[in-house]
Amino acid sequence: MEERETELLVVGSGVAGCAAALAGARAGADVTLATKASRPEDSTSYWAQGGVAVTRGDPDAFKSDILEASDGLADPEAVDILVSEADEAVREVFVETLDVDFDGGDEPEYGREAAHSEARILHVDASTGRHILAPFLNHLADHDRVEVLEDTAALELVTHEGRVHGAMLERDGEWAPCFAGSTVLATGGVGACYGRTTNPPTATGDGVAMAALAGADIADMEYVQFHPTAFASEAPRASERSGEAAARGEEAEGGAGEDGQGTFLLSEAVRGEGALLRNAAGERFMPDYHDDAELAPRDVVARAVKAERERTGEVYLDVGPVDFAGEFPDLHAECEARGVDPAEGIPVAPAEHFLCGGIDVDTEGRASLDRLFAVGECARTGVHGANRLASTSLLEALVWGRRAGEAAAGHEVERIEAPELRDTDPDLPDSFADEKFVRLRRVMDEYAGIERSPSDLGRAGGVLRRLKGEVDAYTRTRTSRSLYELRSACVTALLITRAAAENDRSRGCHHLVEEPTADAD
Repeated sequence: MEERETELLVVGSGVAGCAAALAGARAGADVTLATKASRPEDSTSYWAQGGVAVTRGDPDAFKSDILEASDGLADPEAVDILVSEADEAVREVFVETLDVDFDGGDEPEYGREAAHSEARILHVDASTGRHILAPFLNHLADHDRVEVLEDTAALELVTHEGRVHGAMLERDGEWAPCFAGSTVLATGGVGACYGRTTNPPTATGDGVAMAALAGADIADMEYVQFHPTAFASEAPRASERSGEAAARGEEAEGGAGEDGQGTFLLSEAVRGEGALLRNAAGERFMPDYHDDAELAPRDVVARAVKAERERTGEVYLDVGPVDFAGEFPDLHAECEARGVDPAEGIPVAPAEHFLCGGIDVDTEGRASLDRLFAVGECARTGVHGANRLASTSLLEALVWGRRAGEAAAGHEVERIEAPELRDTDPDLPDSFADEKFVRLRRVMDEYAGIERSPSDLGRAGGVLRRLKGEVDAYTRTRTSRSLYELRSACVTALLITRAAAENDRSRGCHHLVEEPTADAD
């Protein structure tokens, strides 16, 4: 791979990265968009089902819902920006530029999802992400100021004295620096750190890890959101596996999604239309957990589903009250492809879904390092606080992507000495990274999942520190994409467990459970 330079380097090709690239190009910058993806499906944005929330003329109600879902921890200034720019951003980019045909056309069919006080979600069936991302990538591919580098990974940032000058890029086993006037990280989520996730397998936390290793401020990493209704072909339960076994990485029983591959989710829009959650006994249980029942905040529903699966063995989504095939044909087809008759109930389980924290940024996506920006799921804008409101992720990606892309334009490229990545030792076995990922995921599932305890987080930290030490020893003399992805996942997992261990108060996605007490003599 040849050394290159660009006025604006964007790493990641989801909606956030695409929005930043488009805004940067419109501001007059020559943009290089580097992405690990070789097809749209490799991006987290492509997997987004629910849709895009807008104000429907009532920004105050939208803001109130975001703040309430965040357990009061969202930054009001950030929420004001999101809400005030939502409608114009969606209209200008998604409708006028990309010609996205939301359901209902000129008379939109707004959906309602959990913790929303009204129906305000624009959607395309239950596969909104794919209908936005594909035309977005096509639009950028035809833009005369944007160069798209597919199947290209960023390994680490190029920095000097607190300023970021680009990144080391890798493609086809070769790497070289890409010097940039400004760099925008839009690398998506951290799903590969967990066994069951709604993210694609490329979501290894690269942006968060690269920024942290370069010295950028990271915040709110303990707030990892689990979607309550991911498809479950089986019903594995963490309680079936001992903590010692998880720490050793031994095999556990059951396991849809235990290899870290993404599983499809049953959008909250289905519950918004009237679908019900039932346990193995056929009992509807959500009214016992929250007044809003199936439309309670995600963290509440996810913990309830986990508890009922452990208590009764299974939870399924009853779509009987919904015209499932008519309203959600894509989801109906997904179920049938897996041999499930939706009329008999769809088995569901919580799955890692979204990181509410990340690289700490301001209202224009600026990180604490000079000329570094971050947008989308790898960024902590302050919008989500302790728990994200449904269908705000694509909106946040769009709003902050536009802001960051414009703010990042206009900086001159400064070449410096790039880091030397060594590759002097023999290649590791092809299975090396996969085997280490199995160990990492089991530790995170067992100790840093939907519920945590201080002692479990301490155990996780010990295992992860040892694992990162092993990986660091190999990266000193070897360079490969899989090895650097593993390093990113280890760093990200450590950041999550450390932040969780330092926060002794349950809020939103960060839910602490009491330690078991020893019996008195």
